[in-house]
Amino acid sequence: MAKQLPSSVLVYVGFDRIGDGLLKLPFVRGLRGAYPDARITWLAGKEDSVYAGVLADLAKGQIDEVIEYAGVGVGPGELLHSLSKGPLAGRRFDLIIDTQRTLWTSVSLWRVPHETFISPAARFLLSAKKPEKGYRFPKTMQRQLLDLLELASGKKFPSPTTLEIDLDPDLADAAARLLPDGPIYIGVAPGSGGPPKCWPLDNFISLAQGQVGKGRVPVFLLGPMEDGWLEPIRTAVPEALFPLQDDGVQAAHGFSPMLTIAISKRFQAAVSNDSGTGHMFAVGGKPVVILYGVTAPKKFQPMTEALTILRAQDFGGPEMHNIPVDAVEAALDGALTDQA
Repeated sequence: MAKQLPSSVLVYVGFDRIGDGLLKLPFVRGLRGAYPDARITWLAGKEDSVYAGVLADLAKGQIDEVIEYAGVGVGPGELLHSLSKGPLAGRRFDLIIDTQRTLWTSVSLWRVPHETFISPAARFLLSAKKPEKGYRFPKTMQRQLLDLLELASGKKFPSPTTLEIDLDPDLADAAARLLPDGPIYIGVAPGSGGPPKCWPLDNFISLAQGQVGKGRVPVFLLGPMEDGWLEPIRTAVPEALFPLQDDGVQAAHGFSPMLTIAISKRFQAAVSNDSGTGHMFAVGGKPVVILYGVTAPKKFQPMTEALTILRAQDFGGPEMHNIPVDAVEAALDGALTDQA
């Protein structure tokens, strides 16, 4: 007799940013494929999740419920508190998948009533199912998650090398109006989650000026935290375009990740820090150069077969300023040559 599939599944994450949300999407889709009739709850224990925000459309039909700021995994002291209060009070799940490896967080989550608990923490100490002896944790976050799903479901889930997302045709039309056919567009994303991950803005400006000199049009994608960079870049590179700041775009689309992906399909190539925008560029399918410093490329690299990685460590140290402009320019030229 076939074992009954779980009817309720809880997945724990600390939080999800845009890059995380795109990297985790194959796991999310696989989860729904493995448990087509289950109610799937996504628990962001520490902060928020893009699956309840800017990537909510991608979660439709995949995730039934997103709980944010759940107070799970915030601090060891929570182990002293009762579970009679909070968003999970009184709830039970057939299957819980813990996606992180801190033991006390796993213990905190394990206290939620369940039938089966899967967790990689402390080499699967609390997990009801464990991998074969000699198992080694994969380097990429995507593969780590898919391994947990394979362990839970007993099914195989290959790692995709690209990420397919169906875009609203209206977004493709909007991108075409913003970047009409003709010029060679080079996408530029100078922002990231914090200063340690950012190549100096002056370097991005120098790179853009060099692209203009080669007859290309630099297209800067500036997010809401980077509006202060608009005028300095525009003054230094008057030929540059800023589609997200174009008249009417904010009113119609805001800072929609889906619009950024649609815009990136108009590029011939792009360059970005390790950031959510870099992941969006990768989904667009055109060659992308990603600059890394303090973060690990193999764990967080985007899903694309047209990726060039430049590491600050290869130029003298982990600080982003160590990456020279001419190295980035050469990488872009190489990406464009490979595409031709």
